[in-house]
Amino acid sequence: MEYQKLAETYFPFIRRHFLPLALGFVGMMFLSYGLISLLASKNSQNQVVFEPGPSETSGSLASATLSQQIVVDIEGAVERPGVYKLKSDARIQDVLISSGGLSAKADRSWVSKNLNLASKLTDGAKLYIPTQGENYTSGSSVLSAQATQNSSGLININNSTAGELDSLPGIGVVTAGKIINGRPYAALNDLLEKKIVGSKVFLQIKDKISIY
Repeated sequence: MEYQKLAETYFPFIRRHFLPLALGFVGMMFLSYGLISLLASKNSQNQVVFEPGPSETSGSLASATLSQQIVVDIEGAVERPGVYKLKSDARIQDVLISSGGLSAKADRSWVSKNLNLASKLTDGAKLYIPTQGENYTSGSSVLSAQATQNSSGLININNSTAGELDSLPGIGVVTAGKIINGRPYAALNDLLEKKIVGSKVFLQIKDKISIY
C-alpha cells in the first residue's frame, strides 16, 4: 500500500523530469570514474624506479672490459710482431693467432719442444719466437730477449730446456716438466704460487734461477 502511494506521488515527477535525471545519473558515474582514475595515477607516481643512465652503464661496462684484458708483447718469427690486448685468460696459442701465426722462417722444432701453447699468459708478458738456425743461447726466449742461461750463470725458467732445469738441486725430470708446462712466469715466486715446487726446493734454487 505504501509502495503504491510512493509510486503515485513520485512517478509523475520522474516522468516529467526523466531526461535531466538520467543525464545527472550518467554525470555522477563519470565523476566517480574520474576520481578513481585520479587516485590510481597518484599512487603510480609515488612508485619511483631507479634506472642507471647511459653514461653510468657504459662506464661500468668499460671498466669491466678493461679489467678483463691483458697486454702481451710477441716478437721474433711471427707474421705481425707487436703488442696485443687479449682476454685475461688468454693462452700462448691465442697471442700466436692474434699475431698471424708463425712466419715461414720460424723454428717450429724449437716451438714444439719449448713452448706449451696451452699455458696462460700474464699481463705484461713477452714472447719471443726464434728463427731457424738462430743461436738459442743468445736471444731466444719466452718473456725475454736474453739467453736461457745469462752471463751470471742463472737458469731462465721461462725458456730453459728440461735438461737444464734437471741440473738444479731438488729438480728432477718430473718437476722440470711441471716448470715447462707452467710457463710463462712473471716472477720467481710464481713457482710457489702455481705449486710447481715446494718451499724447501724453492729455497735451494731461488739464487740459481731467473725469469729473464
